[in-house]
Amino acid sequence: MTQLAWNAKEATIGELAERSGVAPSALRFYEREGLIASRRTTGNQRRYSRDTLRRVAFIRTSQRLGIPLATIREVLALLPDDRTPTREDWARISECWREDLDTRIRTLQRLRDHLTDCIGCGCLSLDSCALSNPSDELAEQGPGPRRLVGD
Repeated sequence: MTQLAWNAKEATIGELAERSGVAPSALRFYEREGLIASRRTTGNQRRYSRDTLRRVAFIRTSQRLGIPLATIREVLALLPDDRTPTREDWARISECWREDLDTRIRTLQRLRDHLTDCIGCGCLSLDSCALSNPSDELAEQGPGPRRLVGD
């Protein structure tokens, strides 16, 4: 079992993978996508700075929230390259998600509250659709699940 020493300035791909819980293949993918960076040794081995661990955690958490990699890349580009990001740096970029997350939360709450009744798709296939969407009135508002997409 490879351990990342508490005082290590850099990590191998194996150490970063074990400490982050992310497969080496995913770390290589993140690097190809410009989400993380490494330096190469004279033997062409990857070495990641210790703060890459936090970036990987940020990427994984963002992915779990459904945020696309392109958006994650844009936000990570706001972090400084010349130094380890501070708590304030992370707080600043986390604010980029606030509005999007609030919208996602409202959408998920509407889904939870209406899923067993009707998802507002205008399908008229459920008995309750005739009551909650008579004559497919929601179609006038546009395509898709109108109650879920909201305004």
